[in-house]
Amino acid sequence: MLLSRHLSKAGVRLAAAAVIGLSGLASASAQTKWDMPTPYGDSNFHTVNIAEFAKDVSDKTGGSLSIQIHSAGSLFKHPEIKNAVRKGLAPIGEVLVSRLSNEDPVFGVDSVPFVATSYDDAWKLYQASKPFLEKKLADQGLQLLFAVPWPPQGIYAKKDINTIDDLKGLKFRAYNASTERIAQLAGAVPTQVEVPDLPTAFSTGRVEAMITSPSTGANSKAWDYLDHYYDAQAWLPKNMVIVNKKAFDGLSDAEKVAVMDAAATAETRGWEASKAETAEKTQMLKDNGIAVAAPSEALQASLKEIGKTMVAEWQDSAGADGKAIIEAYSK
Repeated sequence: MLLSRHLSKAGVRLAAAAVIGLSGLASASAQTKWDMPTPYGDSNFHTVNIAEFAKDVSDKTGGSLSIQIHSAGSLFKHPEIKNAVRKGLAPIGEVLVSRLSNEDPVFGVDSVPFVATSYDDAWKLYQASKPFLEKKLADQGLQLLFAVPWPPQGIYAKKDINTIDDLKGLKFRAYNASTERIAQLAGAVPTQVEVPDLPTAFSTGRVEAMITSPSTGANSKAWDYLDHYYDAQAWLPKNMVIVNKKAFDGLSDAEKVAVMDAAATAETRGWEASKAETAEKTQMLKDNGIAVAAPSEALQASLKEIGKTMVAEWQDSAGADGKAIIEAYSK
């Protein structure tokens, strides 16, 4: 009888332990971890912003959703990230929007030069193009969370550039179709040069001018090989953070709200960080002896004419969507 009671109590304890164990397993299974590939290093302002985004998501969900960042292409290289997210190999990732312009011209709207030449204009262009970006992504099972611009692109040269004629005949660094077209329209000679080769190319005269951001100029120590920087704010290319729609739909309602709230905060914070990066790196150019100036009225007017030509060419390739975006932006 006594033995029977002991066995009965033991059974109750085992049953209780089993319930607690199952409860623990259920709790563990409710926790979701997302691996997130990004193209840039940990010190890059885009990656710093994403780290804050990941922390906000964890805080807002009480740890039920965590995001593990794999920076500097350590999980997937930049060209692979979008398809990795689309295929569900990674639920979330960051890419340069215009990198996808070969898929659809709509993705290249923020890299059409001399259209949006300030942060305010870049924001307006983003709002005009956002519904179209979202639709293109949705067609591939992707969802846009937020986008953050790089510093605006300016003109670097080894001499004064006061009018468009000063660019004629200069060997102009081209690194994609857009910069090659700018060189052609300006009467310059497009020359393919990658960032690591810039110091040697300028020093040997293989290239005499280029268009790039103050970040690239500062990081490559442009003061060692040229003298002038013109803050043309030619375009502000953006990075975007995208999520696999099935992965997002698999979250609880509360987690979805948390992710979207954290994304909205990251977008605002990222745009401000980009402005700070622009100011910091532009000042670094000045501090190291580069003459920094705004383009002259004559040069700016000519650059805008180049912009009009390239907008028309982009609209032709982008069709009805391109026309609708430019019309919305121009209102």
